[in-house]
Amino acid sequence: MSSSNGGGRDDGGGGRDDGGVLDHEYQEEYVRNSRGMKLFACRWLPGRRRKESGPPKALVFLCHGYAVECGVTMRGTGERLARAGYAVYGLDYEGHGRSDGLQGYVPDFQALVQDCDDYFASIVRSHGPTVRHRFLLGESMGGAVALLLHRARPDFWTGAVLVAPMCKIADDMRPHPLVVNILRAMTSIVPTWKIVPTNDVIDAAYRTQEKRDEIRGNPYCYKDKPRLKTAFELLKVSLHVEANLLHKVSLPFLIVHGGADKVTDPSVSELLYRSAASQDKTLKLYPDMWHALTSGESPNNIRTVFQDIIAWLDHRSYTLTSSTEKLPEVEQKARHDDQHYQQHRNK
Repeated sequence: MSSSNGGGRDDGGGGRDDGGVLDHEYQEEYVRNSRGMKLFACRWLPGRRRKESGPPKALVFLCHGYAVECGVTMRGTGERLARAGYAVYGLDYEGHGRSDGLQGYVPDFQALVQDCDDYFASIVRSHGPTVRHRFLLGESMGGAVALLLHRARPDFWTGAVLVAPMCKIADDMRPHPLVVNILRAMTSIVPTWKIVPTNDVIDAAYRTQEKRDEIRGNPYCYKDKPRLKTAFELLKVSLHVEANLLHKVSLPFLIVHGGADKVTDPSVSELLYRSAASQDKTLKLYPDMWHALTSGESPNNIRTVFQDIIAWLDHRSYTLTSSTEKLPEVEQKARHDDQHYQQHRNK
């Protein structure tokens, strides 16, 4: 993956603290994936005062949900984490946000994951040894993306934050195998057809009317019915994660999930927590919260969720940094895995 010729731009935006100093910086660019498509990428970096005190605590890579994007929808996440001392990077998937592709269309979920892997790994390489820790943060469908990224490189990631992750279809929503076969056949005939019936996800996901209005007014968010091939790809990856991945998840992770979530089932997060092989795993359920924990709740609820997320990240960043004997070994193995992976892909 490489920067696009003449397509990138750096807005140099950000917010200022009370002393008039930038408390974070915002930048954006376009990069090209292995299929020649132009993908939108953005980043939130710690402000000047944080930079003067040294490198960021860690790198955090955002995996956004279905039909949304990073630059606007996940802006609050990027800003909060940057102010807390983290360098945060996001990439709009193919067919999402400002990236190339038919809006709302996911022709190949694995290609989407590969795009993220290529871009995120390139960012890690660009930082070199100055920042040793890297975390994934996946929301909803992005939770499945994060788990697949982890399994592609099991020892590469320091940990993951999973926000209301899509990692299993609730039993009462599971389609009959005959229906799955019909869907598979139809995707080869009318893959982009907007035919899949769904409830209004925006109303179900976001508690506050302000955020609902923002999503509906955001031209980079897809608001039509799911396209046939997209729905099939999401179904297929959900079944794959459930059957093959849940018990193989081995990295440290934090799950945050609203107890009143009507989009992804909280009991599925409980299943992931119980099934995962990880020794370091935490599940936080917020009884009265909805699906969009990091953006669609009241300010107090959002503050509570981010306090938990940042505390979890801080603990793992500081704990690992203080482990002077274990850290070089972890870093060396991660670099070896990255080099081996790149050599394998180039064959």
